[in-house]
Amino acid sequence: MSIRIGIVGLGFGAEFVPIYQAHPSADLVAVCQRSQASLDEVANRYSIPKRFTSYEEMLADPDIDAVHINTPIPMHGQQSIQALKAGKHVACTVPMATTVEECEEIVRLSESTGLKYMMMETVVYSREYLFIKELRDKGELGEIQFLKASHQQDMEGWPDYWPGLPPMHYATHCVGPILGLAQTDALSVSCLGSGRIRPELQEHYGSPFAIESCHIKLADSDVVGHVYRSLFDTARQYREGFEVYASKKSVEWPLIEGEGLVVHTAGKPEEDIPERVACPDYAHLLPDAIAPFTLAGVYNKDDEEHLSFTQGGGHGGSHPHLVHQFVNMLETGTQAYPGPRASANITCVGVLAHESAMNNGVEMALPEFSLGGDE
Repeated sequence: MSIRIGIVGLGFGAEFVPIYQAHPSADLVAVCQRSQASLDEVANRYSIPKRFTSYEEMLADPDIDAVHINTPIPMHGQQSIQALKAGKHVACTVPMATTVEECEEIVRLSESTGLKYMMMETVVYSREYLFIKELRDKGELGEIQFLKASHQQDMEGWPDYWPGLPPMHYATHCVGPILGLAQTDALSVSCLGSGRIRPELQEHYGSPFAIESCHIKLADSDVVGHVYRSLFDTARQYREGFEVYASKKSVEWPLIEGEGLVVHTAGKPEEDIPERVACPDYAHLLPDAIAPFTLAGVYNKDDEEHLSFTQGGGHGGSHPHLVHQFVNMLETGTQAYPGPRASANITCVGVLAHESAMNNGVEMALPEFSLGGDE
């Protein structure tokens, strides 16, 4: 029997509509959007039978098994909690929440009810991540020595809650690949803020920093992770990348988007150590019906794609992988990555890193409920 899915939020969320419709084990039965005009535009275009302007009404529908939440960041925590309390499985775009307390409640509800939760972190299903993960799994990297990631994005002019948002409150794109490749949890963080954003931006959240830079202590490991983030008043092309330094091979993200990864191989003559690599696609890991969606945006592709998709370079072909992981999890019962504890660990790194930065870099321990997640 197909998994009956409802999508809430049809800006970025509309990118996933045709993927669910094409997935052989999914049935996209409903969409939800506050704007009736936007709701009807998507529902009519894709012939979706049920449409809601009320999230509560959508959750009350017994014909929906699971919801995929694509609403603004401040709504993620409470909407995930509402869905779990309503008996729905949850996929939620990043981050899981903006407070440690909401993360804890999502973990508690998922584990106490047996309902599945997955944070839809694009980077850990991007072709670049899957390529480096494959090198790791084949032993070609050797011993990992250090992990680094950055997410720099100019959010000037973005609406609603974005102005002045603390950089680390949206850090999952750089924290996720570090914890995923290290195959462990974050134990503690220490973060420093640098520079200042304009006073009118500081007023929204009381966060002054242009850049936040965080070191992550990993569980059961002698490896350290480092992430840094910027959102305002910092000149930089969009960059959402990560780097792995290891004993046999190291992989570095390009400085300019669109260029290939650089793989450094030990033991070669100095001039031959670096090699620019065209990252392969990983559509072969997907059902045939959704495999083509790794290569292009799937909504408004004849007009304009959602800005987050355009700036993110297509999110590395990750969208169909996320859909398949979520649907397969509900079909088989096997937890997809990142599950509730891993999602909480990834998200709380960012929340606590900002708190650390506001307290001059004091070390902050990750909460117990966020430990013990599986890859």
